Amino acid sequence: MADSSLYLVCNTCGTQHPTSDRSALTTCFICDDPRQYTPPSGQSFTTLSALRSEKERRNEFHPFPGDPRFTSIVTVPKFAIGQRAILIQTPRGNVLWDCVTFLDDETVRRVRAMGGIRAMVISHPHFYSSHLEWAEAFGCPVYLAAEDRRWLARRSQESQEFLEVVETRVEVDGEDTGVRVIKLGGHFPGSLVLLYDGHLFTADTLMMTPAGLANWTVDALGNPRERPKGVNTFSFLWSIPNMIPLSASEIARMWSILKNYDFTSAHGLFPGWDIKDENVKARVLESMQIQIKAMGYGEHPFLKEVL
Repeated sequence: MADSSLYLVCNTCGTQHPTSDRSALTTCFICDDPRQYTPPSGQSFTTLSALRSEKERRNEFHPFPGDPRFTSIVTVPKFAIGQRAILIQTPRGNVLWDCVTFLDDETVRRVRAMGGIRAMVISHPHFYSSHLEWAEAFGCPVYLAAEDRRWLARRSQESQEFLEVVETRVEVDGEDTGVRVIKLGGHFPGSLVLLYDGHLFTADTLMMTPAGLANWTVDALGNPRERPKGVNTFSFLWSIPNMIPLSASEIARMWSILKNYDFTSAHGLFPGWDIKDENVKARVLESMQIQIKAMGYGEHPFLKEVL
């Protein structure tokens, strides 16, 4: 059996490809897609073995402030896109939301000490990374959207489970974990979000903006202030790095699904991209309407949508 630690890994997106032959793999099909890119320096690959040999390379674990049920796992120094994985601890077992490419013995040890992983859910193909390495290490299934099956570099009938429906309940040994996986589409046809106990994990299906993460609570003198009207919290993009927006009709379709769920916090793809606000659902709707109006659809029926 081939040593998967020698499989080539794209330096730009972190996808692990099922070959160690550099002459056979000269480009990454994920990065060749118009939603992604290759850097000015060009396409390049590394391996998990090479990453593990780097003295400073590690995964850091950051519990959410005030709620240790959620822990961000972040690779430092930053690798590829730099997204976080989030370990969600439920009474029925741990669920990993999204995935980082880097996995070493110390990461496996720390995660096992926290209860291991009973299921993984990955939001979209840009974060498929090395998910089969994680699935093998923890003996767990990986839930992926059926619509995005074509973007898999590595395949496993034993580990990969494909979601066909809009909502999926994540179960462990037949017991409901309380985790809901919701298929919104948009960025990719099967782009997912995850909902657990009022926390909405968005990846970049709903892309948090600087205005959304800003501190509007006080002015420069420390006086209370209100958030200015008309600033968005999220943007809705077909391509994040290339800044190509979704259509008005696609945004409205996404809301037709998301409006059926309640949540009071949202958590994006990078560390620190967290919003705790009982009005965050209204901010999603407001952001959608701001974007649709800014794209020139001033009379779009969706602009009349209310909670």
